[in-house]
Amino acid sequence: MRIVLISDAWHPQVNGVVTTLVNTVATLQKLGHEVKLITPDLFRNYPWPGYPDVRIAFLCGPYLRPLIQSFNPDAIHFVTEGSIGYAARRFCREKGYRYTTSYLSRFPEYFKLRTGFPMWISNTYLSWFHSESARVMVATRSLQAEMEAKGYQRLARWSRGVDTDLFHPRGKNFFHLERPIFLYAGRVAVEKNIEAFLKLDLPGTKVVIGDGPYRDLLMAQYPSVHFTGYLHGEDLAKAIAAADVFVFPSRTDTFGVVLLEALACGVPVAGLPVESCKDVITDGRVGILCEDLQQATLAALDLNPQICRDYALKYSWETCTRQFVDNLTPMI
Repeated sequence: MRIVLISDAWHPQVNGVVTTLVNTVATLQKLGHEVKLITPDLFRNYPWPGYPDVRIAFLCGPYLRPLIQSFNPDAIHFVTEGSIGYAARRFCREKGYRYTTSYLSRFPEYFKLRTGFPMWISNTYLSWFHSESARVMVATRSLQAEMEAKGYQRLARWSRGVDTDLFHPRGKNFFHLERPIFLYAGRVAVEKNIEAFLKLDLPGTKVVIGDGPYRDLLMAQYPSVHFTGYLHGEDLAKAIAAADVFVFPSRTDTFGVVLLEALACGVPVAGLPVESCKDVITDGRVGILCEDLQQATLAALDLNPQICRDYALKYSWETCTRQFVDNLTPMI
């Protein structure tokens, strides 16, 4: 099958959407599909204020159309709802092409936290964007139920996976820091609720992997915390594996691929009992979810790393990608 994937999220961003897209494309090609990826780097683009790694494409419509037509796809999927997604949606409607879409992040909540922009406007836009999609793909059962309650139709599940060859148990000597090591990895932004982790009274050392507009402020407020900036590939996997507990304080994520990466490294998870965590951490032997994040974090120290690893092995990118392909709809 020839598949076009449209995404406003791409490198140099480091987040769950980009991780999902990279692994999905690689697995699609491994399974014999041809893929055309259309991302901001193909157009004139500018950084989002305060987020230099987030690139916004402008005036992409005229350039987008020949990219799609020359590839002659069998199916088209919109990964995100930004400017490229909007231009592609408009083109497909004009041509009468059918398409599928993804709902991957809580954009209205993020946008309100960052800018104060009213959520009802963002929610209205998203509802309109997905309204004519042949299938709207969501990662979890709870998100599907939430969207059904909002009136979304034709919902389908597209779960997530983890590269268990890259993320696996390793030595604990990546950091020369006082143990135990409690670690967070992800975007350092207000919507991630990182400060709830940094405020905890914990033994050992807190480590934050990642970058974002909130990093300088948090570094000034919490000088005892070890901030690494972004890490990639082997370095990221080694750093996560060196932790004793992975702490995930977010209340707004829809899945949290990094949770699977931590578990694959044999690192138990501590988080809040919100839907994104409860959908991933379904076994109390691999993670502790509690509104008292300190209690959850300390209790997670006693969990068995091998059980965490075994749990993560159930989530393969091939299984997720086959699920994605089954959800696609012919363009014509």
